[in-house]
Amino acid sequence: LSPTYLKTNLLSGLTVALALVPEAIAFALVAHLSPLTGLYAAVLVAFITSAFGGRPGMISAAAGSLAVVMIALVVQHGAQYLLAAVVLMGVLQLLFAAARLGKFIRMVPHPVMLGFVNGLALVIFLAQFGHFKVAGPDGTPQWMPAAQLVTMGVIIVITMAVIYLTPRLTKAVPSTLVGILVASVGCALLGVETRTVGDLGSIAGGLPSFALPDVPMTWDTLRIVFPYALVMAGVGLIESLLTLTLIDEITDTRGQPNRESLALGAANMVSGVFGGMGGCALIG
Repeated sequence: LSPTYLKTNLLSGLTVALALVPEAIAFALVAHLSPLTGLYAAVLVAFITSAFGGRPGMISAAAGSLAVVMIALVVQHGAQYLLAAVVLMGVLQLLFAAARLGKFIRMVPHPVMLGFVNGLALVIFLAQFGHFKVAGPDGTPQWMPAAQLVTMGVIIVITMAVIYLTPRLTKAVPSTLVGILVASVGCALLGVETRTVGDLGSIAGGLPSFALPDVPMTWDTLRIVFPYALVMAGVGLIESLLTLTLIDEITDTRGQPNRESLALGAANMVSGVFGGMGGCALIG
C-alpha cells in the first residue's frame, strides 16, 4: 500500500462520508423513518459492499430511489414490515447473483445509460429545493424568509465556485471536500445562521443491535412485503449495475456485476436485521 494510494482513499472516503451523512438522514425522513435508520444503512451497506463488491470506486448506502418505494409500506404497515421487506430484498438479490444474471446489464443501450445519469442528476437537483423550506404555522412546508434564502444562496454559489476552481489550482485533494470544508469553516467563523445536519433530525443513539423484524411469520406477511421487496430489489440492482457500467466506461476497466449483486444482497440482509433501510450503489 503506497502513500499515494492511502491518501487517495482516505480523502475519497472522507468526502463521501461528509456528503453521505446528511443524505442518509434525508432519505430516511423521506421514507418516514428515524434518522438513525438511514445512518445504520449508510454504515452497514457501505462496509459490506466496499469489502466484497464488484469494483472499486463505488459505495452503497441508503438511496432516494428506494426511499420513494418504501413510503407506502411504512405508512400502511409500519417500519417492522419495511425491515422484513429489506431482508427479503437482499435474498432476492442473492438469488439474482447466484443465477449469474448481472452480465445482462451490459445489454442496456447507451442512450438508456445517458438517460439514467441525467435523470439521476435531475432527481438530486430537484430534491435540494426541500432544504429551502421550513414548516409553516399550520405545519405545511413553505419557503424560508427572504434573508435566509439569500444567505443559503450565497453559501451555495461560493461552494460551487470553490468546487469548480479548485481543480484548476490543485488536484491533490478532491474539490468537493474543499468546498464542504470552506463552507463549513466559513459559516462557523462568521457566525452565519444556517440549517445544519442536526436540523434534519436527531441522530442521538447507539450502535445497531441484531433483531429479526417483529412481524408475524405468515403468508399474509409475505403477501404484503413481497411486492415491495421485489420492486426494491429490482430498483437497487438496476441503479447499482448501471452505476457500475458507468464507472467501467469512465475508467475503461471492467467490474464484476455478479459479485456486486452478491455483496449488495448480503448488505441489505444485514441492514434489515440491524434496523437499517435498504441501499444501492452510488459513485464514490
